[in-house]
Amino acid sequence: VHLFGASLGGFLAQKFAEYTHKSPRVQSLILCNSFSDTSIFNQTWTANSFWLMPAFMLKKIVLGNFASGPLDPEMADGIDFMVDRVVFLSTGKLESLGQSELASRLTLNCQNSYVEPHKIRDIPVTIMDVFDQSALSTEAKEEMYKLYPNARRAHLKTGGNFPYLCRSAEVNLYIQVSL
Repeated sequence: VHLFGASLGGFLAQKFAEYTHKSPRVQSLILCNSFSDTSIFNQTWTANSFWLMPAFMLKKIVLGNFASGPLDPEMADGIDFMVDRVVFLSTGKLESLGQSELASRLTLNCQNSYVEPHKIRDIPVTIMDVFDQSALSTEAKEEMYKLYPNARRAHLKTGGNFPYLCRSAEVNLYIQVSL
């Protein structure tokens, strides 16, 4: 299977490849704005308390990471879409992500864990990054480059936290090239 993962999804794709290394199932990884070690978020000490927090606090934590200020229309649409996923469906009927879903995602994101690269060194990897503002620090991106020195690199000038939404044509092109 070929896996594309963005942010937490990229981390989980790496962990899946790591856990199945004795019986390989993953043919390639495409990691978009991803990371290999959750300690970069400096919140490992709070990971176990997310289950106790009410939904509004969890939403505030998630929404606090989204960019603010002037953005191009496609990036603004991408952020709006993700805010709708966190807060309300576009119809406004039901909350899209409840307390347990938000708590589980934040827990996975912040629990102390890292990828063991020696277990997945034979899997072709493409690292897709953006050069503009995103939630990942430059240090986290550099760590990914060190972890996968032979990885293909796909760089997007813009795209923010959600390049697969606001620069989907470019992302799809990179995916087609890497497969």
